[in-house]
Amino acid sequence: MRKKGAAGRTSSQVSLAGLALLLSLFIAAASGLTLAGLFPRTAREDPSLLLTELSPSPTPPVRPSPLPSPAAPTAQRTPAPPPANPRPRVAVVQIGWIEIPKIGLRHPIYEGVTLTVIDRGPGHWPGTALPGEAGNAVFAGHRVTHTRPFRYIDQLSPGDLIIFHMPYGDFTYSVTEHLVVTPKDVWIVNQTRDPTVTLFACHPPGSARYRYVVRGKLVQAGSG
Repeated sequence: MRKKGAAGRTSSQVSLAGLALLLSLFIAAASGLTLAGLFPRTAREDPSLLLTELSPSPTPPVRPSPLPSPAAPTAQRTPAPPPANPRPRVAVVQIGWIEIPKIGLRHPIYEGVTLTVIDRGPGHWPGTALPGEAGNAVFAGHRVTHTRPFRYIDQLSPGDLIIFHMPYGDFTYSVTEHLVVTPKDVWIVNQTRDPTVTLFACHPPGSARYRYVVRGKLVQAGSG
């Protein structure tokens, strides 16, 4: 009987040990340990750990700063001085279109006021406001040579419209005044607080003795 009791005790102890082993294996598996040696899992055993270990910490995406609209208010511009070389070898770059219904004009406009540029059409004085901007947008053009776009600007009266079609929108100015100045009166390119426009050309037609100037104010703006 004692032998049988001892065998029973031994069998019970073995069962308890087996249960303990199974319990420890279950706990090890739940805590991320391998069955072989109960060591923590490695990248070799779980490739997903490699991505976690080597990937840099995520950073918020960098958003590019929005570009300012050319039609939005800008800092005061500084007009460039009159060109020293009237015919430099430069690229002629179109920036938009000008339309003056009163005189039937619709013509490309370009950047620059050298003869190289205005021989192609009205040129924008560098450093002055662009159409639609706060400031004075200044354009020069011929009256009797090449495409003579400003031939009839002396027929414009207060209230007549000058329209610019730009890549960023359409801008309509209303003529406010006209005047005759000398070539030395470069104050006509001075910047203004409000959006204005200045067109000028040689005067009288066929002579460079004076400049005929037309000025206007912005009355309508629309995005492109």
